[in-house]
Amino acid sequence: METTTVVLLPGTGSDASFVEGAFRDAMADLGWSLRVIEPEPADVVGGYVRALDHVRGAVRGDLIVGGVSLGAAVAARWALDRRGAAQGAVLAMPAWTGSPGDSPAAVGAAATAATLRAHGLDASVAAMAQSSPRWLAEALTRSWRAQWPMLPTALDDAARYVAPTLDDLRSLAVPVGVVAAIDDPVHPLGVAQDWCAALPTAHLDTFALDVLAASPGELGRLGVTALRRATGGS
Repeated sequence: METTTVVLLPGTGSDASFVEGAFRDAMADLGWSLRVIEPEPADVVGGYVRALDHVRGAVRGDLIVGGVSLGAAVAARWALDRRGAAQGAVLAMPAWTGSPGDSPAAVGAAATAATLRAHGLDASVAAMAQSSPRWLAEALTRSWRAQWPMLPTALDDAARYVAPTLDDLRSLAVPVGVVAAIDDPVHPLGVAQDWCAALPTAHLDTFALDVLAASPGELGRLGVTALRRATGGS
């Protein structure tokens, strides 16, 4: 029996547990099979690409790809490079378009990598927890410890990643659900709006960041809703 398989990629410094928690219920409600890829911090982008290629060869039925932040950019690039491999995409909180330049997410990733190398994991985790909402601090503490000691390498790789350009996105001819926060300076809403405007068949849904503290599954619900609206559904 063929089913729809959704493969999602976590963001920089994040992990599969966070993304699975955010998207699991929404996928289960539709009867879709969810696979979330655990980052390989020594080669985070290459690991994502290899995992997507592997799933592509194994699934029977429709394949939807996507991710959060860096994961959204890598998934979009993969779909562009392998035309026809994916039948749709869910792209949450894209951080920049094209070269990272001085985008907040890239600058922050590089700075965090430098801090980790200079002060070590425990001190860096403590500083991050003091300046982050509780839900984010808990998620990053778990993922950072799991990815140590290669975490700085993963952060540097992410900070240098060249995301799809708007011209690239104009040729991504599959339905795309785009999701973004209205109040996240690291993942500016304008980036998601630009992506959605460039994509031929896309819909954007938004949320406020504090929603993730009370109901992380809202991210998945909005992603599915945006994808369905992109396809003309409701």
